[in-house]
Amino acid sequence: MQINQTNIGIIGGGNLGRSVAEGFLKAGIEPSKICITRRRVHLLEDLSTKGVRIEKENPKGVIGREVIILAVKPYQAIELLRELKPHLKSGQILLSLMTGISLAELNENVPEGVLTFRVMPNTAVALQESMTLIAAPDCDPAIQKLVGDLFETLGKVIFINEELMAAATVLGACGIAFALRFIRAAIQGGVEIGFGADVAQQIVAQTVKGATELILQTGRHPEQEIDKVTTPKGITISGLNEMEHQGFSSALIRGLLVSFNKLNNAPSTSLGDRSQLSTLNS
Repeated sequence: MQINQTNIGIIGGGNLGRSVAEGFLKAGIEPSKICITRRRVHLLEDLSTKGVRIEKENPKGVIGREVIILAVKPYQAIELLRELKPHLKSGQILLSLMTGISLAELNENVPEGVLTFRVMPNTAVALQESMTLIAAPDCDPAIQKLVGDLFETLGKVIFINEELMAAATVLGACGIAFALRFIRAAIQGGVEIGFGADVAQQIVAQTVKGATELILQTGRHPEQEIDKVTTPKGITISGLNEMEHQGFSSALIRGLLVSFNKLNNAPSTSLGDRSQLSTLNS
């Protein structure tokens, strides 16, 4: 199965589903091979003009599709799976982007032979810069490779054990918001020391991009790169120490733990009540 010729159905055209569709288009997948569903179809008109098939009814996004991506809120899971079950066929690949819905729960609610995966990208999929974590079942390695290759068109992919999916959600998906909050704060600081907001934003964004590439391309620990710019009695170490005195690292770690604990404490024994997770899947 060639990636750019794979028939893909995306169920749920909200922020995440739309971002996945936009990423696939940038990756060169034929627009006619992508179908995306949303009740308010007028909100997807821009994708329709690019050749993507838009449907109001969810089953139409499943029929005849080799790969189906569920990109709805977790509290909608049980209703959605009941709606889709009569239309799912053995051999179809079902990729759940729904936070907190286990593989066991998915398998209980789909026909036998449907291949289920849990996938956690982030909204940078639209720019092909996602960090996507995948929990794969014990199935044909060729199928696992297909799923990995599909999401590698949208950024970087790591396969993990399913028990790490909650942590992956916090660090990779929620992490986008945490990183953006740092960027926003740095921009505000830049304005305070004299830059216009637009210029400060450009400086901060490129600086963060550069810092990220240093880690990704060299594989070195952040502290090794920090040491290169912290001279004795210098301005960098003074600023870093003040941030630490104010709880910078501690606040970030505590924020991650709060999000992780909230996700782990949400209902997990059935698909009937997922209201606590409704804001965590974007």
